[in-house]
Amino acid sequence: MAGVRRLKLEEALALDPKWRHACHAMLYAPDPGLLFHYIPMRYAVLMQMRFDGRLGFPGGFVKLQDGTLENGLNRELSEELGEGAKAFRMERADYRSSHAASNPHVVAHFYAKRLTLEQLTAVEKGAPHAKDHGLEVLGLVRVPLYTLRDGVGGLPAFLENTFIGASREQLIEALQDFKLLESGSA
Repeated sequence: MAGVRRLKLEEALALDPKWRHACHAMLYAPDPGLLFHYIPMRYAVLMQMRFDGRLGFPGGFVKLQDGTLENGLNRELSEELGEGAKAFRMERADYRSSHAASNPHVVAHFYAKRLTLEQLTAVEKGAPHAKDHGLEVLGLVRVPLYTLRDGVGGLPAFLENTFIGASREQLIEALQDFKLLESGSA
């Protein structure tokens, strides 16, 4: 992406105070289900439809009073996902990457957390009751991690949507790094 550079966490935290920090999280869980009784689901990966019509990961801007990036991220997850987000806690060990955009001065920190399918389902069920549902968050979606026989349906079609910031690239990188896809799928 033009105007965006990848930073190490230490570099991002050392930026001068005019920079704002946002944290977002990919939540995923093993899913033994079969679509149409023959397409393996493999994993459930959550994203959200945002207020601006773009897809992204749950999270948002952290505040100085949050104390740490992770505290801010956990606050944002609670606001956007509701009670289900209280069943887990994002920690520094869940950190994946940071990307900085100079206009506006924003650093986006990306985290990923493996949940149980029960925890992830609880997040999905509770999200419509969250503080920001219907406002900042229009709804949750699961990423289709398969490709249909036509070669287009599933993940290829999903990736044609409009994503906010680096979220499309973060999604693809995490899917590959965590080996959530069958080889050659992304």
